[in-house]
Amino acid sequence: MGILAGSMSEENFEVIEHTADWAIRVRGKDLSQLFRHAAEGMSILMAGELEALPLDVSRTVTLKAYDVESLLVEWLSELAYWAEMEQMVFRQYDLDLTNLELKAKVRGGRAHILHKHIKAVTYHNLAIIETDEGLETTIVFDV
Repeated sequence: MGILAGSMSEENFEVIEHTADWAIRVRGKDLSQLFRHAAEGMSILMAGELEALPLDVSRTVTLKAYDVESLLVEWLSELAYWAEMEQMVFRQYDLDLTNLELKAKVRGGRAHILHKHIKAVTYHNLAIIETDEGLETTIVFDV
């Protein structure tokens, strides 16, 4: 069963300072929630207020990778690609996720303006770690 995006809170992710790029620290109780919060955080960096985005576009994403960190990079890279190519930013994510495969249905719409253009989602110090509350990672974006 997938997870639908709920309300955003600063407990789910935070923007952190990085020398040349943008980075976010993301938290989730499980892998699906971590991936959803990562997508939400990146979308907020790109488009600002997500509630202002329409929900008139739906896309399906199917990805495979050799580890969960690579799957996270592939997932965010796919969403960043649509933002750059079509100014399409998504704010609802229905995810079906295993350690090595992701199937998602995303909904969103065209952003009037992109505040940040993400050139790449990097592997810089990327590690998904277990915490007392669930999972956490820091994602660095080349902007």
